[in-house]
Amino acid sequence: MLSLARQLIADAAPVIAPGDYSALRQLYKDAFKAGYKPADNHGISRLRHAMSTCITLCEMVSPDRNMIIATLVADLCIDGFVGLEQIESIWDADVAKMVNGLTKVSALYGKQGVVKTDNFRRLLMALAEDIRVIIIMIVDRLTLMRAINHHPDEKFVADTAFDANYLYAPLAHRLGLYKIKGELEDMSLKYTARDTYTKIASELNATKAERDAYIASFIAPLREKLDATGLSYEMKGRTKSIYSIWNKLRKQKVEMSGIYDLFAIRIILDVPPEMEKAECWRVFSIVTDMYTANTARLKDWVTIPKSNGYESLHITVKGPDNKWVEVQIRTRRMDLVAEKGLAAHWRYKGVKSEQQLDTWMNNVRDILENADGPMELMKNFKMDLYDKEVFVFTPKGDLYRLPLGASVLDFAFAIHSKLGCSCVGAKVNGRTRKINYKLHSGDTVEVITSSAQTPKQDWLGMVVTSKARNKIRQTINELEGRSAQLGKELLQRRCKNRKIELDEGVIMRTIKKLGFRTVTDFYRAIAEEKLDVNHVIATYETLEEADRKVETPADRRSAEEFELIDRTEQLADAGEDILVIGDHIKGINYRLSKCCNPIFGDSVFGFVSAEGVIKVHRTDCPNAAHIRERYPYRIIRTRWSGKSGSGFTASISVVGQDDIGIVTNITSLINKEKDVSLRGISIDSHDGIFSGFLTVGVSDTEQLAALIRKIKTVKGVKDVTRSH
Repeated sequence: MLSLARQLIADAAPVIAPGDYSALRQLYKDAFKAGYKPADNHGISRLRHAMSTCITLCEMVSPDRNMIIATLVADLCIDGFVGLEQIESIWDADVAKMVNGLTKVSALYGKQGVVKTDNFRRLLMALAEDIRVIIIMIVDRLTLMRAINHHPDEKFVADTAFDANYLYAPLAHRLGLYKIKGELEDMSLKYTARDTYTKIASELNATKAERDAYIASFIAPLREKLDATGLSYEMKGRTKSIYSIWNKLRKQKVEMSGIYDLFAIRIILDVPPEMEKAECWRVFSIVTDMYTANTARLKDWVTIPKSNGYESLHITVKGPDNKWVEVQIRTRRMDLVAEKGLAAHWRYKGVKSEQQLDTWMNNVRDILENADGPMELMKNFKMDLYDKEVFVFTPKGDLYRLPLGASVLDFAFAIHSKLGCSCVGAKVNGRTRKINYKLHSGDTVEVITSSAQTPKQDWLGMVVTSKARNKIRQTINELEGRSAQLGKELLQRRCKNRKIELDEGVIMRTIKKLGFRTVTDFYRAIAEEKLDVNHVIATYETLEEADRKVETPADRRSAEEFELIDRTEQLADAGEDILVIGDHIKGINYRLSKCCNPIFGDSVFGFVSAEGVIKVHRTDCPNAAHIRERYPYRIIRTRWSGKSGSGFTASISVVGQDDIGIVTNITSLINKEKDVSLRGISIDSHDGIFSGFLTVGVSDTEQLAALIRKIKTVKGVKDVTRSH
């Protein structure tokens, strides 16, 4: 621990003052006295981990003073041994802000890997508040990954490796932290597929001498030419990362010997900023004069840098023995940015890193705002990350960066969602093009719109950006929902004109009989006049008439004419008017009211209707107050008698996350329940939340309550209640 502290003091000397360490030592002394535990639940020393993280920050990022302090003090704040106010009083508000961000991130980590849960979006949003918090967390994960090789808790290692590969490596890539990204990916492969990792590493080691000799033979004549120019430079060879080789083996389905670019040559120039581009292209000319170039693989990130600030010229040339070699040409400043990412702007003032930081942060926020669920978010985050790019211009000359394969629609949505939704085409370099036209770097695009245009389902096949795809889906769902609401209102209006009172259960059976899978599709068909309203009403009336026929008809009689008490029942309150409903009652025609669907076990009352039939309502029926106020003389006290019946209809309201398979899981659970049947289902979805109603057949309230409890245990279900 002492040697680690000495290394940290030496590495952080340019930014940390001795007084900072004194304050930190005092805080830790007080914390240890108050019961601070030096190790976490996985046996990892937290103070050692924090110091190692700071050393790695100094090595790979060039952090500022506040990043070092925040990293060292965050753990004490997370455990409650020091408050944000105290941190602010010792240092400043900036340190407290970063510590607060690190505390938020820590709170999101539970027993499961964060990427597998709904915390993924919240984690990214917490990180996106301050780019330095992102950098600290990336380096923190790198330090943790280095420390857990052969850790006994295999699940902990697997979860950490998963998060490193799916969250922190992409974050590192977006910030241009390529060394960190490569190491995170390599260790993730090592911990999740150790045999594969070991095999590739062994093959690389076995061919190292041969590879080094080849690099030397390639470099020697090139060095001679470069020396003759008088340029100050450094030239070195490097082998690709094990993860990157594994990716190539997997995608190209070849052996190691079949990969032609296992290594690359890097030429780093020492030139003043104003001469960077010219000297890079000068060296490019020397290299391509000596070796045959594959122009299709030219990558010019000097003229237009990547969104993460990366600048370099890449060209693949045919070297000795007809082997392909990648040559990377960059300046010392470009190399520092490539090694230490956008964080290098702290050292090189004057470059446009602040603008690049803003672009990056806006890109992350854009992904967060437009993602449809955590798994879609993760997919978008990685997909947008690794796609190649095209650069297109507006007529005013504004530059837009899009993934390779982006269409006119992608461009329109990149400018503004409203522009995308109303896009009917574009003028590309003065020529009119369709919305699915694929753009090329250098194109000037003027979007053509129409107020009558709306997004269509087939648009999803025309776009490649997550923003366009998710906005199209969202707008289509909104339009469908609006259309369905119009259809519902149209049906209700027609039924009201014909004095038909719609029943939810009969409507659900009507929808099913007419062959519609969802309620939304049914009402949309009415709104779009694909389904005749008169045909719907006729079908509804047929089903309702069939329901009436199965009920026993009764002669019209008054309440006084009913013999309400079964003489075989011994009743404590036999002097009162009580309707006993059960197996022993004969000669009384009653009907269970459809407005509240009472079932055996509910508190109920009877109401003598105008048709002479006793309608049984729940005491908490929505219509109960109105009935008691206007017709108290027609109410008869009612209770259940005997054993529970069968086939009572009940309606259940369910709210939950709109995850794939959740409805299937609920219906599967109901179908497995003995003596319970699913009679109808109505589901609507909006903004990642689904809500709906299930109509079930049960025997009594106890069985219904047990079913509700079980549905609540289904993953993703938020609330389950019985509805009227």
